[in-house]
Amino acid sequence: MSEPTSADRALRALGDAIGESRPRLPGDGTDPGIPVAATVILLRDGAEGPEALLIERPDRGSFAGAWVFPGGKLEPADRGSEDEAEEDAARRAGVRETWEEAGLRLDPDALLTVSVWDPPPGLALRIRTWFFAGRGAEDELILSEHEAVAAEWVRPETLLERHARGEATLYPPTWVTLHALSGQPDVEALLGALRLAGFRRFETIARKTDAGPMLLWQEDAEYDEAGGAASATRHRLELGALPWVYTRSD
Repeated sequence: MSEPTSADRALRALGDAIGESRPRLPGDGTDPGIPVAATVILLRDGAEGPEALLIERPDRGSFAGAWVFPGGKLEPADRGSEDEAEEDAARRAGVRETWEEAGLRLDPDALLTVSVWDPPPGLALRIRTWFFAGRGAEDELILSEHEAVAAEWVRPETLLERHARGEATLYPPTWVTLHALSGQPDVEALLGALRLAGFRRFETIARKTDAGPMLLWQEDAEYDEAGGAASATRHRLELGALPWVYTRSD
């Protein structure tokens, strides 16, 4: 029997996590007691359209073997004051992490806040993650050997295709973000589309279905099991088989 790939382990971890989750309660999405992280979507114009910088994590630790945007957890030094907005501290952390992991210096004021992701409540490990976006620096990449084994400027569509074939490991926030980055002719148009879409909050719930794990977000009519909504609106990601199926109809 062949050894499980990082993609296999990621899907198993997602399935196990769904079994540990509980219904959401008011305040889960802003719970000050859980760790906070930040990640930065760096973009540049390529020959065939916009490219994003992703790094491949080592085959150990958090997100083992996965392709992710540069980023990591907030540290005490990232916070300007106790009452500073979490978003501001996260932006500072994203800039620091990008320097530490990829050797790129960024202007925090030039970063657009794209989204914040709150994982299903009840998990043993929950990390609320802010996503920022901006133009990538032209400097040479200098990867931290402890944080990355590879890096690539890649079209979002290309990486999604690799994932669909089982050739790359992605986690849901990265997958959905790459989906949102697809289909634009250049970085200027892409950043304009992100600004037009506005800030998104993903307060995730997880369900088990006959077809496999599924994640849902607030806009989905079945997000609240007790709501009994007759609406057909959908905002979900079905993870049971490759390629994953993302539906957003709101």
